[in-house]
Amino acid sequence: MQTEINKVELRNLQIEDYKQLKNSMVKAYCEMDEPYWREDEIENLLNIFPEGQLVILVDDKVVGSALSLIVDYKKANSNHTYEKITGNYTFSTHDPNGEILYGIDVFIDPEFRGLRLGRRLYDARKELCEQLNLKSIIFAGRIPNYNEFADDITPKEYIEKVRLKEVYDPVLSFQLSNEFHVIKVMKNYLEGDKSSQEYAVLLEWNNIYYDKSPKLINTRKSVIRLGLVQWQMRPLANLEALFEQSEFFIDVVSGYNSDFVLFPELFIAPLMADYNHLNEADAIREISHFTEPIRKKFQEFAIAYNINIITGSMPFTEDGNLYNVGFLCKRDGTSEMYTKIHITPNEVQYWGMKGGSEIKTFDTDCGKIGIMICYDVEFPELSRLMADEGMEILFVPFLTDTQNAYTRVKLCAQARAIENECYVAIAGCVGNLPRVNNMDIQYAQAAVFTPSDFAFPSNGIKAEATPNTEMTLIADVDLDMLKKLHEQGSVRILKDRRHDLYKIKKLK
Repeated sequence: MQTEINKVELRNLQIEDYKQLKNSMVKAYCEMDEPYWREDEIENLLNIFPEGQLVILVDDKVVGSALSLIVDYKKANSNHTYEKITGNYTFSTHDPNGEILYGIDVFIDPEFRGLRLGRRLYDARKELCEQLNLKSIIFAGRIPNYNEFADDITPKEYIEKVRLKEVYDPVLSFQLSNEFHVIKVMKNYLEGDKSSQEYAVLLEWNNIYYDKSPKLINTRKSVIRLGLVQWQMRPLANLEALFEQSEFFIDVVSGYNSDFVLFPELFIAPLMADYNHLNEADAIREISHFTEPIRKKFQEFAIAYNINIITGSMPFTEDGNLYNVGFLCKRDGTSEMYTKIHITPNEVQYWGMKGGSEIKTFDTDCGKIGIMICYDVEFPELSRLMADEGMEILFVPFLTDTQNAYTRVKLCAQARAIENECYVAIAGCVGNLPRVNNMDIQYAQAAVFTPSDFAFPSNGIKAEATPNTEMTLIADVDLDMLKKLHEQGSVRILKDRRHDLYKIKKLK
């Protein structure tokens, strides 16, 4: 390896680089009978697909390269030879409308190995794959150390030993460490590759940003803006007063181009003041009559303000049973109901509430979301089931009376964000309601929590409101960062679960 390096440059290959390219190839493939591309072949490749040809230079000297074509997925995934996939070295297989970036060559001059220059070439290839909106990178990798083991083990067994790091292979070990996965083993791939016994391993790297059918309008956004309402409990003269205060917050949050607005659990509790002469159970059943008018009004707000509204929660009666429910009112005019699953001892004792029995996620124009009401966030199984269905944002409307109760919600919500690799938004009520029994005091601090990895805040908190003060909290979350976390995070919690030892599932 060169002892002193002044400059490293990665750029597209130019025909003027050919002599240096050839010299590096000869050294890299010294064991091959024909170790380099002819100049006319490189010139042809540059004419066909110039952006796919990369070189890396050290002090202005070409020391490595990555050459590629775009091909149809079926061709790339089928059994083929090197000669066939390159069109007998004419590159006639290049298809600008194909889905796959096919790697036909990558090498580093042996003198410059150990500098991770190969990794730079692969990272550049991945960026190119993303920029061109291609499905994946596929290529057939040699297994040059297999010749030493061919008498004792099959190629499949060799691959497994390399994967488990029991055996080192200079090509395959590198590919596996660069997030490529094995598709299949192919025989007679490259004629004359004696060290690999003419075997090759078909490998693939998936582009998590690939969009099969990109649209010019109504394209799903990556950055989603959340608006959380930290609601002050105050006396309300009637239902119209509730609508007026709600519309104020919706108008404000919508004015900042938010995609969602989240209201707290039981934020309509001030309406119980008119029924405070009744016992707690009868009072809350009285205001359950407002639930349907509230749903309809919030649907109107969602359309008028072009925003998805999560209505917190409110009492709901069905077949004589009392539930704690809320509605997702979408800006397309539709709505869906969600129900609190786990009921606190207080809700049972004072109100006689029952828990719901449906665990589900919701499709929106901003991705798949989950909604859990307060106490539900303290049960990790629910959100894990939602994560398995593809949930990206979890909304938690809550109502807590003391700081202790709030701490349970907050810390559990943070845990849900980390373990499910998703965002969690929480919003609660603040202030006092002296004229409503069992709703005397409230404590809250709205917040948006993130997973815990380098791309996110070090404390896992995207944004927090001022505690116990009426306000709105507006924050952006990037769904593409979640995709990258799932595949390339420091730890990959959802991928690394031991399904062979344990699993959770819905019973109905």
